[in-house]
Amino acid sequence: MNSATVRNLLVRGMLAGLAAGLLALVVAYFLGEPNVDKAIGFEEAHAHEHEMEIVSRGLQSTAGLATGVLVYGVAFGGIAALAYCFALGRVGRFGPRATALLLSGCALLAVYVVPFLKYPANPPAVGNADTIGKRTTLYFLMMVLSVLLAVATTILGKRLAPRLGNWYATVAAVAAFALLIGLAFAFLPVVNEVPQNFPATVLWRFRLSALAIQITLWGAFGLAFGELAERQLNPKPAKAAAPPAITAASPR
Repeated sequence: MNSATVRNLLVRGMLAGLAAGLLALVVAYFLGEPNVDKAIGFEEAHAHEHEMEIVSRGLQSTAGLATGVLVYGVAFGGIAALAYCFALGRVGRFGPRATALLLSGCALLAVYVVPFLKYPANPPAVGNADTIGKRTTLYFLMMVLSVLLAVATTILGKRLAPRLGNWYATVAAVAAFALLIGLAFAFLPVVNEVPQNFPATVLWRFRLSALAIQITLWGAFGLAFGELAERQLNPKPAKAAAPPAITAASPR
């Protein structure tokens, strides 16, 4: 793949990430923010000292949320586009659209879902401020481990395919991934800093909304970028102009 094609796909990836970010922003605003407000209400009701807000809650839930989600969408769209350029043609005989959807699904699983199952997202008022560094380190360690194991799973599946066939090679590779992830879950420390009286419904809904945001982001990106990549890599041939109609000469 030449540099011009990579550059064009990078731009399309960033545009697709922006579009996906807009959809994720809608989900975050209508599903996530109400639970954040409830968590903040719980925190304020149980706080002994009230700190002055540097940025107002209204600004955080509108302009701040939009900036964060859209910048994240553009950034991850560019990174995903570069990964797509490397993966295209190397993960099987898939077309541009199918490769984009496959890449998005695998990235969603490896980058977010697997780490989420071990260290799920928490709303405000959940988590000790003194352990934020430790919790952040554990989360990124789990994410890096998940991505590396996903790459290793893909390589293992391709190595086993000539001997076992595609189906059994895929099953064996996925089983190895699940086993190693299970070991990571077992050996990495557990983090449970939910306050005793924190509403379980708010926590559950917040985590579901966080998962819904990521599913929307990656799913929309896969569909949008797949369509843009298809048009870039397999352009439709221009339709030939229709020949002029021949009219019968009128008799004299």
